[in-house]
Amino acid sequence: MKKLSWKLVLPLTILSLTIFTKWWYVLPVDAPDSMMYGFPIPYACNGWHTSLSFQIFIFEFIADFLIHFAFWFIVTALINRFAFKIKLYKIVAIFLICISGLFASGLIFIASNSTNVYKIKRPFDTEILKTGYRSFWNGNSRPENFNFDEYKRNKK
Repeated sequence: MKKLSWKLVLPLTILSLTIFTKWWYVLPVDAPDSMMYGFPIPYACNGWHTSLSFQIFIFEFIADFLIHFAFWFIVTALINRFAFKIKLYKIVAIFLICISGLFASGLIFIASNSTNVYKIKRPFDTEILKTGYRSFWNGNSRPENFNFDEYKRNKK
C-alpha cells in the first residue's frame, strides 16, 4: 500500500484538487463580493488589493489536501483489499506522476505571484450567496444574473 500511496493516491489527490473544485460566491464582512475556491472548504479567494491576485488560506488548503488524500487512500485501500489487487503498471504510474507534476507546477507558478496574500487562517466571516462546481477547463467566471436587490429583500 506504501507504493500505491506515492504512485497512485498522491497524483489522484493533486489532480482532484486542481481539476474539479467548487466555487463560492460570497459576501465577506466589510469587503466586496468575492469568489472563493476549494472543496470542501474554500481555501483561495480573489485578492482585494490588486487584480489577478489571490488570498490563499494555508490552514484551509492543508485541510482540503488531507481530506482529498484520505478519500483517495480509503478508496484505493478498499478496492485493493476487497475488490481486486491493484497492479499499477509503470507506464500508468509515470503518466499520472507527470500529469500531476504539470498541474502542481502550474499551481506553484500561480502561487509564486508576488501580489498574492498568504494567511494562516481566513480572518473574515462570509455569507454565502451562491455556490457551484466547476472544472479546470471551464475558467473562472462569476455567477451570471445575480440580483442583489432580490437578495436584500429576501434577507429582510
